[in-house]
Amino acid sequence: MESSMMKGAHIIATGSALPKKCISNYDLSKVVDTSDEWIYTRTGIKERRLISEDQCIIDLAYQASQKALDNAKINPQTLDLIVLATSSQNDLFGSASQLQAKIGATNAVAFDITAACSGFIIGLITANQFIQTGSYKKILIVGADILSQWVDWSDRNTCILFGDGAGAVILQASKTNFILGFQLDTNGLEANKLCISYQQESVQSYHNNTLGIKQGQYSYIKMNGKEVYKFAVSKVPESIKKCLIQLQLSIDDISWLILHQANQRILDTIAEKLCIPSDKVISNLQCYGNTSAASIPIVLDEANQKGYLKNNDIIIIAGFGAGLTWGTLIIKWYT
Repeated sequence: MESSMMKGAHIIATGSALPKKCISNYDLSKVVDTSDEWIYTRTGIKERRLISEDQCIIDLAYQASQKALDNAKINPQTLDLIVLATSSQNDLFGSASQLQAKIGATNAVAFDITAACSGFIIGLITANQFIQTGSYKKILIVGADILSQWVDWSDRNTCILFGDGAGAVILQASKTNFILGFQLDTNGLEANKLCISYQQESVQSYHNNTLGIKQGQYSYIKMNGKEVYKFAVSKVPESIKKCLIQLQLSIDDISWLILHQANQRILDTIAEKLCIPSDKVISNLQCYGNTSAASIPIVLDEANQKGYLKNNDIIIIAGFGAGLTWGTLIIKWYT
C-alpha cells in the first residue's frame, strides 16, 4: 500500500472499442416507419454500431481495456481493482470477473456497477473513493453496454437511439488529486420513465401452482421520451452548478464539457443553460448513438486520442439516465 501521501488520483490512460457493424438511419427506415431526416432532426444521430452475433459484451470490454492498458504501458497484473459499469451484462450475477480473467488481471478484485447511463460516472467516483482511502492504487474502470439486445426494433421511439460500445480508463494514485469533486443524485420515484422491467406475467412465463412459483422475463426498453428530456435538461445543469460552487469554480474555468451522449437536443440545451459555448462541448452522438454506460468513456478516449485534452484542462463530466440517476464529476486532466 502507498503511503498516506499517495491519496490523490488521476486518469493515466483511456481506451475504447466499437463493433464493426454500422447501421445508418436509412438502414433503420427499412425495418421501422422512420427516415434519416426524422431521426436526425430529433436526436442528432446519423448511425450507430451494433454487436455481431459472434460477439459478446466481454469482447468489447476487453478490447477497450486492452487499449487503455497498452496506452498506459502497464501489465494487467498490476491492477488492484476492475469496475465494470454495465446494464447489459451477459451473466445476471455479473460480468466483471469474466473481464478480469480475459485480460489476465489475476491480482485484481472485480465487480459490476449497474446504473445504466450514469454507470461510468458512478464507477469512476467509486474507484476514486478506494484510492482516497489508500485501499487500492491502480484501477481499471470500464463502461460497456449492448442495449441493442434489449431494444424493441418495432418501436421507432427507442430503437433509433441506442448503439453498442465500450470505453475504459485507468485511474492511478498520485500525490496530487486531479479528481476535483463530484455530485450524485437519484430519484427512484421516477424510475418507470426509463426502464427494462422484469415481468412475471408473460407468454413465456413458467408457473408452478403447487410451489406458488411464477417466473417471467425482462421486457424491452421502455422510455417516456418527453419526461426523460425534461429531467435531463433541468437536473443536470443543477448538478453541475452545485459541483462548481463546492469547488469555487466558474464556467469560465471550464475547458471542456463531456455529457452522456443521449440526444443532441439535450446536450445543446444543457450547454445553453450553463452558458458554455458549443466549441467546448465534445460530442460523437452522430456516429454512435446512445451507448449508455459506454458513451462517456468513448468520448473521453476519442478526445484524448485526437489531442483535444491538454494537461491542466478542467473538464466537467456528467451522466444521467435510468433510475432515475444523474451525476457530475469535475477533473483536472493530467496524463
